[in-house]
Amino acid sequence: QCQLSGLWRNDQDSLMEISALRDNGDFQGQYLTRVTLSGGCAQISPLKGTQQKLGEGGWPTFAFTVRWDKFSNATTAFVGQCFVDAGGKEVLTTTWLLREPVRSLEEDWKATR
Repeated sequence: QCQLSGLWRNDQDSLMEISALRDNGDFQGQYLTRVTLSGGCAQISPLKGTQQKLGEGGWPTFAFTVRWDKFSNATTAFVGQCFVDAGGKEVLTTTWLLREPVRSLEEDWKATR
């Protein structure tokens, strides 16, 4: 069974720490991104999310947002699922959307990656 709480490292060497899940599935934590280095230092940003209750015979799905603190006014939303691979290692797979502010409705087309 997958447990979201704990320390996770992604393919870009960024770190995410998720606190213990509440009974309702909510969680919070922090994201230490190494993708956008500011002055050579990785930046810590807060995250909040929720996990669906585990269904019978399945792996949990989850969603969370990261508010990039101090170095960007963008927000990223992640959705994903937790699995255990053949070697017994817990793996999170996610899809993400990053939204940056733009100055006008006409620029909206370039605001989301």
